[in-house]
Amino acid sequence: MKIICIGRNYVEHARELNHPVPAEPIFFLKPDSSLLRKNRPFYYPDFSQEIHYEAEIVVRICKTGKYIEEKLAPTYYDSVAIGIDFTARDVQQRAKEKGLPWTKAKGFDGSAPISPFIPLSELPPIDRIGFHLTVNGQAVQRGNTGEMIFPVDRLISDISRYMTLKTGDLIFTGTPSGVGPVKVGDRLEVYIEGRKMLWCEIK
Repeated sequence: MKIICIGRNYVEHARELNHPVPAEPIFFLKPDSSLLRKNRPFYYPDFSQEIHYEAEIVVRICKTGKYIEEKLAPTYYDSVAIGIDFTARDVQQRAKEKGLPWTKAKGFDGSAPISPFIPLSELPPIDRIGFHLTVNGQAVQRGNTGEMIFPVDRLISDISRYMTLKTGDLIFTGTPSGVGPVKVGDRLEVYIEGRKMLWCEIK
């Protein structure tokens, strides 16, 4: 099972990090050991002093495919979840400055909390799903899949050009603006269409 994460898929998020808006999808991978399920707490790692939250809609692939046409992409997923892409921003920045890969900043254990999945039949169309994240009860991120630079079907088509998508693979589809740091004692809650799907305490 692969965890494929999309970078800079919302214009305002790219701008808040002073990155150019991409001309094609950017993606990277997390290992399955990064998944954090069942609202388990996130333990702040000792190798970073700057862990940031990034709330994202997550799509689960339901059948194997390669070179998937965009028009056929909707047949390759049938449910979504909400997830958090925790990023060790200081580790990432040091790697970038040296021109090195930044897998350590994204793929560490517990860096991908994820909610249960919801069938698409229970939600608005895939390009109209709203979501938001709160920290200690205050909303800090709000997004809608309609604001994506590259919609889900385009992502699936593009990714499948480079690697076969298999049943159970997860796609973290990118985060809107409003990312920021967490600290020990914080409680994060993430919602899809106003429905609380995921919560995570920082310890």
